[in-house]
Amino acid sequence: MNPVLNSSLRPHRGVLILVFGILGLVLCFPFGIAAWIMGNGDLSEIRGGRMDPTGEGLTQAGRICGIVATVLAILGVLVFFLMLAFGAFASVMG
Repeated sequence: MNPVLNSSLRPHRGVLILVFGILGLVLCFPFGIAAWIMGNGDLSEIRGGRMDPTGEGLTQAGRICGIVATVLAILGVLVFFLMLAFGAFASVMG
């Protein structure tokens, strides 16, 4: 079903959010945070009828990539500090 596009709807940013989500996964996790936040905002705008609904799938995919990138970054930092606290790096650092 093709939605009838209204000229008063704001254009979606699905491609941008998806690119940010992917960049968050492979390059730098702050892009993931941005994708998560922007995705949440845009999905609420789409569901509220104020933004072009054709980008909902791209927006959702980018948001999920952003969530995964953020969670992986947090887990990585936690593992690093746990290893540091338990002396796993003692042999490496001298």
